Formats: sequence, C-alpha cells, structure tokens
Amino acid sequence: MSIVKTGLVQMSCSADPKANLAKAIQKVREAADKGAQIVCLQELFTSLYFCDVEDYENFKLAETIPGTTTDTLGALAKELNVVIIASLFEKRTQGIYHNTTAVIDADGSYLGKYRKMHIPDDPAYYEKFYFTPGDLGYKVFKTKFATLGVLICWDQWYPEAARITSLMGAEILFYPTAIGWATSQDEATNTEQYNAWQTIQRSHAVANGVHVVSVNRVGFEQDGAMKFWGGSFVSNPFGTLLYKASHEEEEVIVVEIDTAKTDRYRTHWPFMRDRRIDSYQPITKRFIDED
Repeated sequence: MSIVKTGLVQMSCSADPKANLAKAIQKVREAADKGAQIVCLQELFTSLYFCDVEDYENFKLAETIPGTTTDTLGALAKELNVVIIASLFEKRTQGIYHNTTAVIDADGSYLGKYRKMHIPDDPAYYEKFYFTPGDLGYKVFKTKFATLGVLICWDQWYPEAARITSLMGAEILFYPTAIGWATSQDEATNTEQYNAWQTIQRSHAVANGVHVVSVNRVGFEQDGAMKFWGGSFVSNPFGTLLYKASHEEEEVIVVEIDTAKTDRYRTHWPFMRDRRIDSYQPITKRFIDED
C-alpha cells in the first residue's frame, strides 16, 4: 500500500511518569479512532524533559528496552492494529544509558530500537550528562504499513543522518523531538529558531525525496523557564507542509502520506541519481585543512 495514515501526538507532560504514559495511551487511541495506522509519540514522552539539569536522581526514570513500557504499548498496538513509535530513556546496564526510540508493529511485536546518535550539550539541554551516544547505527523498520526511518531530536540538524537512513530504504523519516524556547527570549529570536528547525527538516525531505514527520512536545516546563514550542509538522518529499500544529495546544493529528510520491519526486528531481559518491570521502573528516 502507498497511502499511510500517520498520527502525530503533540502533548504536554507532568512529573508523573504513570500519568504521562496513561495520557499517551489515551491519545494513541484517539489517533487510531481517527484512522491512524502509524502513531509517533514525542521524545521522552513519559517524563518532563529532565535534561535541563544535571541531577543523578533523574537516572531513576530510565527503563529497559524492551521492558514494561514496550510491553504495555505492544498490547495497545495489537488491540488497535497500529504501529507505535515510542521514545524512551533506556537503561542498558549499570552506568550506561541511552536516548532510545522503540518501534512496535501493528501486531504488537517489538521490531527493535534506534539509539540517538547526536547528543547535544547546551544550556538547559545537558544530554551528554545522561546519554551515551548511540552505537546501533542508523536503522529502518519494516512495519505492516511502511518502512520507517527513526531519528531523534538533535539528529534532525544533520543531513548525513537523514541521507543514510533514506539510503537504507526509509519511506518516511520520523523525528520524535523535545525542543523549546527560553521564556526570556524575544519573539524575533523565537521565530528565527523555529523557522530554522522546520527548514532543516523540510530540506531533508527535499534532498532525499521522502516524507518527514516531526513530533514535538508542547507547554511550559523547567518552572516556566522553557516553553516547548510544539509546531509538529508533516512535510511531503518536496518540502511542502501537509500539516503544522500549533505552538500552544496539545493535538492529535492524522495526516495521509502517499509513499508512492517518492518515486515521482526522485524521478523528476533526480538528486539521488546525480550523487557523486566517488567525491564524498572528505565528509568523513572532522575538518579539512587547506594544507
């Protein structure tokens, strides 16, 4: 099939993981009721975005993958006949933790996980304190409804990640995300930041001829110092927005994606055909010195 009904769950979170999971389950049900076949949840949806501080207590939020949450979502996926993309805080072993997304097929089976490759370290985004960089490489998942590529938040700024995942056969790129504005910023800065975030991801859609689905959280966190900007969206393979969510409200959106359009766009705009793979070796260097 080429028409895939894709659900985006944009929601706010609280300090109660059980309540967040229950809320996400309710919203997955709502998406399924609207006809969704694939439902993507936002980054680290079972908690507040805890990386705003370096606090050892936050490691208690981590869980094994697969584990209790994926078991719960597996039963839900099977009941509703939907694919679920679930971003979780993974405890791999003592002292090794990852920012990880699990993919569960429509029959409830656990298909595997992707561990976030690019780990930021910025004010209020101290992820290097918590997360070991991913070591599974880039991944695609062959689900009942489509072959998915999953990347996570900071990964979305890197064209290499989108390119490799697309070359592996991803028909749709999904980006579970947690990004927001400092409430101390002016509106012009906010607008510039959001536009850059959306533009870079739409460019991945254009360069690779695939649909891009980006799902962000919404609401005030960090004692009101950070406003997660929502703005979840779906782009077609030429960068046209098929939907853009609000910056203020929780939303459950279902958007029809036609994966067959990839062939049309790649044929008429043959970026993939004209790649000069023989010339790209310098990309593996950190920096290219003139001498």
